[in-house]
Amino acid sequence: MSKGHTNGDGSAEADDKVDRKIPKDVYRAELFRLQTELVKLQEWTKATGARVVVVFEGRDAAGKGGTIKRITEYLSPRVARIAALPAPTERERGQWYFQRYIEHLPARGEIVLFDRSWYNRAGVELVMGFCTPQEHQLFLRQCPIFEQMIIDEGIILRKYWFSVSDDEQLRRFKSRRNDPLRRWKLSSMDLESVYRWEEYSRAKDQMMVHTDTPASPWFVVESDNKKHARLNMIAHLLNSIDYDEVEHPKVELPKRPVLGNYHRPPRELSTYVDDYVSTLIGDRENGG
Repeated sequence: MSKGHTNGDGSAEADDKVDRKIPKDVYRAELFRLQTELVKLQEWTKATGARVVVVFEGRDAAGKGGTIKRITEYLSPRVARIAALPAPTERERGQWYFQRYIEHLPARGEIVLFDRSWYNRAGVELVMGFCTPQEHQLFLRQCPIFEQMIIDEGIILRKYWFSVSDDEQLRRFKSRRNDPLRRWKLSSMDLESVYRWEEYSRAKDQMMVHTDTPASPWFVVESDNKKHARLNMIAHLLNSIDYDEVEHPKVELPKRPVLGNYHRPPRELSTYVDDYVSTLIGDRENGG
């Protein structure tokens, strides 16, 4: 991390901050440990009927998607699901703003990860002119009430803001531009976030003033280093929820039964996929 650069909150980093990166083996081991705990959280959620909502917000290319991917890697999609809503339809534009998000809230025994959320109105919609100033002000008044209703219903709500510096964001955009596997992540809207950095900073500051409440606080994740951000965020989430390990009955595998007169149909009666792997092995053996 460069000295004295501007971070995602618009403030200057301390000049004496040391750039220390976690070793790869330590990162992999700790990530696996945390993922094991996430499985325990999932099983506790199922067993107790708890409902968990985790909101991921922040700058474009701040590392939200990568963190969500690591969280859900070993979880059941029947329990933990991602809500990444597209642009609203014409009908949804005529609804109460929060209405389209309510149907994605968890039922008993579910975890929902919002990859961006109702806070679109406080950020991209405001900056890009997709909502009116009146709609934005109404959102800022209603949002704390809406979230208090969620909490009063018994839903566990956690909100994370991923903060990335302008230099690091631009570096990641350039990396995406040259990567055929991630080029789809780079859109014209992302480029606008570079040109409108200060506007997004002001919008974020205003959002925090109104929605960083004692009942529903924001937790800021410094994400110039993606690996550090993932571990820090996941560890915080786990530590913030009072879950217990659920005892599972030991599963005894049955002995394989003695086969009777069953004979497998001839292989030629089925259509198999081509053995593509053999072409790779052949090329390798031939020095290709």
